[in-house]
Amino acid sequence: MNAIKERMRAIVIDRFGGPEVLSVREVPLPRPAPDEVLVKVESAGVGVWDIGEREGMLAKMFGIQPRFPWILGSEGAGKITAIGDGVTGFRRGDSVYGDVWTKNSKDITTYVNPKTGFYAEYTALDADHAWPVPSTIPIEQAGALLIDGGTALRGLDDSLALQQDERLMVFGASGGLGHLAVQLGKRLGAQVFAIASGEDGVTLARRLGADAAVDGHNGDVVASAHDFAPNGFDAALVTVAGEAPEKALTAMREGGRVAYPWLNQRPPPKAPTGVRLLGYNGSLDPALVAKLNRLVGSGPFEVHLGGTFALDQAAQAYQAVRSHHLGRLALLPG
Repeated sequence: MNAIKERMRAIVIDRFGGPEVLSVREVPLPRPAPDEVLVKVESAGVGVWDIGEREGMLAKMFGIQPRFPWILGSEGAGKITAIGDGVTGFRRGDSVYGDVWTKNSKDITTYVNPKTGFYAEYTALDADHAWPVPSTIPIEQAGALLIDGGTALRGLDDSLALQQDERLMVFGASGGLGHLAVQLGKRLGAQVFAIASGEDGVTLARRLGADAAVDGHNGDVVASAHDFAPNGFDAALVTVAGEAPEKALTAMREGGRVAYPWLNQRPPPKAPTGVRLLGYNGSLDPALVAKLNRLVGSGPFEVHLGGTFALDQAAQAYQAVRSHHLGRLALLPG
């Protein structure tokens, strides 16, 4: 491999903890193993799970013996600059997106401490976890697509088995997962009712294709839901916890299905008698991501970036995750 340079800038921690453990410093440029590609990172998604990584929650959850220094960043996108000897199907210059969470893509519990994360100028990415960036989105958006997009599609397609013309409720429709679910639900043929956060969230959901949208904080959610689906909703994807989504679920029909992600990390919502609750985890596999790519690539699509940050603004990015924002957040290392 002919490396572009020998060192790079990265977000590094030497112990788990709060924002004070973050540092931006130069580290050796990773060299790809035979089954890896070296990616020049152009965008890295920032999610609540990244806070869990920084604090050590993921290491504890998956029984990882941490190796410091640890470079953060679970998902991202960029261009391939070098290819391991055993990799086929990719060329230098290809735009790819991927994640560094697992070596066995069918089991999220096999998370390993990566050689490098995406909060860096370069990352060594397992070729089985690299996918071509769909032509319908820019590479900056692709860096924040995989985890929430895969989780949304897992819920809509696998858990809910969404059918053509069904009435779908998306609660949390302006958030990272929810705004992608609105678009994917439409592409799967559903009529989508979006419950978003704030008037700006309602505007976003409508722009992304929701057939109807209501402000979950200030609107009359139940009345709007009954107006949209007088006979009750067939399916719902609930991306947030609390009393508000449970109240909205009173608009479900008997026999309806409600999916909620992150089964192991949040309590199930309460739903009326006769409504099925379907908890799931957002594990990724090649078939799921291939379908995600087909759906995203079938027409105009948007991974809405509610904020972007430079590498040395990682602490601000983490703070923004817990404040009101639309869509996803991303670090732009370049």
